[in-house]
Amino acid sequence: MDDKHMQIGEVAARTELSLRTIRHYEETGLVVPSARSQGGFRLYTETDVARLMVIRRMKPLGFTLEQMRDLLAATDRLDGDDALEDGERELLLERVRAYRQTAAEQVEKLRVQLARAEDFAATLGARLEAR
Repeated sequence: MDDKHMQIGEVAARTELSLRTIRHYEETGLVVPSARSQGGFRLYTETDVARLMVIRRMKPLGFTLEQMRDLLAATDRLDGDDALEDGERELLLERVRAYRQTAAEQVEKLRVQLARAEDFAATLGARLEAR
């Protein structure tokens, strides 16, 4: 990915996360700025933005900070330059598969909730039109 550095404001705009949320994720160890400017400003790369996007996508599915940390650790290890033994690689892949399955289940639950909400809104709309 690109090595261009961005300040937190640009990252917030790109990820649609607040500055406060990004700082919170830094405090909890989910994301660490790649660098700091001479003035002490946080500097992020495209890799950092991608990491924040994973976190942003996990949040509405109900994943906890610990689960986010666990998934990111697994994907970091899989994406790292260090050679993995087959057993470790398979364990990491199984963790990622489990998160994918949980995400799919949560998406289905949200689809049901959305359908119910749309039905409710339509019912209210029909009631108002009947008056």
